[in-house]
Amino acid sequence: MPETAYALAFDTANEVISIGLGRLNAAACAVEPVAAVEVAAHRASNTQLLVRVDALLREAGVERGQLACVCVGRGPGSFTGVRIAMATAKGAAQALGAALVGVSSLDVVAWHAWASGVRGRLAVVADAMRKEVYPVRYALDDAGVHRLEADRVVKAQVAAQELVDEASSGAVADALQLTGDGLAKYAELFAPAGALLPEELWAPTGRGLLLALQDAWRTGAADPLDAQRHNPAFLLPVYTRLSDAEENERIRLAKNDPKNLATGVQDAAPRRDQRATMHDTAVLNARPDEHGITYKPLDAAHAEDVAAMESQVMGSDAWNAALVADELPRADRTWWAAYASGEGPDAGPAAGSEGASSARGTVLVGYAGGMVIDGQVQILKIGTDPAWRRRGIARQLISRVASDARDLGATTCSLEVRASNAGAQAFYESLGMHSIGKRPHYYSDREDAVIMEGPLQGVIGSSAVGGAADAKALRAVTEDAGTQESPVDVAGMTLRVDEAHDAQKAAQPAAQLERPLILAIESSCDETAAAIVDGKGNLLSDVVASQIDFHSRFGGVVPEIASRKHIEAICGVCDECLDVAAQRLGMECLTWSDLDGVGVTYAPGLVGALVVGVAFAKGAAWAADKPLVGVNHLEGHMYANKIGAPDFTPPAVVSLVSGGNTMLVHMRGWGDYRVLGATIDDAVGEAFDKVAKALGLGYPGGPVVSAQGAKGNPKAIEFPRAMMHSGDMRFSLSGLKTAVVTYINNERAAGRELNVPDICASFEAAVVDVQVKKAEMALRETGAPTFCLGGGVAANPVLRAAYEKLCKKMQVRLVMPPLSACGDNAGMIALVALDRFRQGKFYGLETDAQAHADLEQEY
Repeated sequence: MPETAYALAFDTANEVISIGLGRLNAAACAVEPVAAVEVAAHRASNTQLLVRVDALLREAGVERGQLACVCVGRGPGSFTGVRIAMATAKGAAQALGAALVGVSSLDVVAWHAWASGVRGRLAVVADAMRKEVYPVRYALDDAGVHRLEADRVVKAQVAAQELVDEASSGAVADALQLTGDGLAKYAELFAPAGALLPEELWAPTGRGLLLALQDAWRTGAADPLDAQRHNPAFLLPVYTRLSDAEENERIRLAKNDPKNLATGVQDAAPRRDQRATMHDTAVLNARPDEHGITYKPLDAAHAEDVAAMESQVMGSDAWNAALVADELPRADRTWWAAYASGEGPDAGPAAGSEGASSARGTVLVGYAGGMVIDGQVQILKIGTDPAWRRRGIARQLISRVASDARDLGATTCSLEVRASNAGAQAFYESLGMHSIGKRPHYYSDREDAVIMEGPLQGVIGSSAVGGAADAKALRAVTEDAGTQESPVDVAGMTLRVDEAHDAQKAAQPAAQLERPLILAIESSCDETAAAIVDGKGNLLSDVVASQIDFHSRFGGVVPEIASRKHIEAICGVCDECLDVAAQRLGMECLTWSDLDGVGVTYAPGLVGALVVGVAFAKGAAWAADKPLVGVNHLEGHMYANKIGAPDFTPPAVVSLVSGGNTMLVHMRGWGDYRVLGATIDDAVGEAFDKVAKALGLGYPGGPVVSAQGAKGNPKAIEFPRAMMHSGDMRFSLSGLKTAVVTYINNERAAGRELNVPDICASFEAAVVDVQVKKAEMALRETGAPTFCLGGGVAANPVLRAAYEKLCKKMQVRLVMPPLSACGDNAGMIALVALDRFRQGKFYGLETDAQAHADLEQEY
């Protein structure tokens, strides 16, 4: 700890960058203001935040090493703005080894008003877009700011009317004062409720941030000098709502619409306001766990099943189906269910396609529901079929309810349990809950209920926010078993640790450190990944946290969910990456200060996902005072070929085939690329996903379509080969996808059972024929001696076999990345970053994420 310790605080929850720097006085639990600045930054927070922070510290004469705490505004506010601040803060705090403390952006506004002399009743009304606001009421006196309610999101019209009604009821004597950036849009709505404060008091400020931090310190809610307590991995944004995809899913499921989830057609008379769509075939195709149990949000079609199990496990306290169904449409409720194969508890994974569960033959084996009110989720029900116990079902269900509740603004969890049920009480205690009292004669048989309460973090699970400790323990177990990969749970995701890809497992003995040492981050889509490469190009660690389970039931990647999960996982992934590399080098530990540079994917990809990786990498690079290297994701896929073949060098023709890209590239040299042709519509991976969705096979589509196609006849159905004879190297997959979906719909309309293997094999053959034809054209045109692949679809066995045949015929060397390096990973990003580091191609603190990038242009 430095002799004089400081706290750096910032917030970008709205259109203003607010920064504060304070000296920490431990004796008085005080944050003494040193400097503060506010800068208008319309959609420029990611390019300006660290630039302004760096300048502020220089002007104040404070070194980064003197920062003991980073304080960040958690929102609620603009989703992108909150993530920029949060990811930057996580990166900076982790690299500094400092505490990361979060404060409410609304509280910061209230403290700014307090510091300006405002006293009495105050309402902060922040803009939530979509004609909604985040309204919170406070009481301000000379002692400070006192929050009166939890965060929530509500229509502006409704929030205004609530405050007007309160003012007109005479229930309160003091006049209400209003502030917050929501007034910029809705001043006329809220004016009848009270007096609007001056506009300069509407946004967070650096002084407000420091005051909010000081208040948290003095009330015991935080200790800015305790880095262990405030591990950066533990802090998450304030959302107040589920993602749009999840909200829409709940609306659909609340309707009594009993579809066959494998086919999308009705098993019973359909409602007049609904019809089966292609989306319905995959919306509930969640992936089963190792016990064959699938977890999905509860739907109204299974209300009767819940009621039946209620009568079995709850006795006279059971709810009927009508009560269960009435719960589902409510916005402040979250209900989950567990389903398993109908063949019995020892039947293994549920029947259906590989990687997805089929609704055929599945039965309800557990359910749980909660109500969110005033920042707490009250567990209403949790039940498990006695025949399916001892499989962690209750823990999984309550974790999912708690996770949803966290996104709805809850921070704690409570429930009632029978006083005689010692086993259940012990279970809840293991989740971090404790008894706070009893409700006498609570149950219908007059038995007392024990009231238990605890923080959501324990209920969701410590791994839900990352942390290397769990990873270390699990890695030790898998190493003892002789395994090569360690699956670790980070933020509820499957974290895969490839300690080195196949061709490099023994490439470097322990304790031989070759400089430079680069840590690279990849977050362009639905994988949170980090890798470390040394100066010889050896991958010392390569860690990937997959989000597939979160996206599978939607039939594709949901950008909003992807971005949220990156925020949750990125600290744990980087911690694990550093630990694995340290172990490989024979070192006790490896820190950010031991690195020589930080690399990150800046483009192309989902911009909301990229923003998290870029902001985190910038924060870490700035804090550790290391160069930042930006990497084009597509170039990374080309470098992935070096993982399987370290001797691979250009020139070559590269086929990039993934969920978002399909193109042929002439690689004339490293960094020298010419795009020969690209898709004019859908990418290959996208077409696989859509066909899998239409068949109800789940997500991602590539592996399941391939698995089904291996059992089918590729010549059974003559699907079109679009642009196969176009004379150029462009691709079009949209027509093929439409042809397959049309064929599927026609077969169903005719009442014929689908031959899924034949459909998949025929579709796959149509894709491969065009890819191979264009590849042959590219090789003949360029005369390249090598052909290689990149992207997730490069793992397709039919495509790989077809390219092997082509290259053998043309006497061209074929290089393919190992299967573990085909999908998105940070190992390939690290290899690019290493070359760019040596070339001195560094990025500045103003770097931002880009959804699109031209591979031919130098960057």
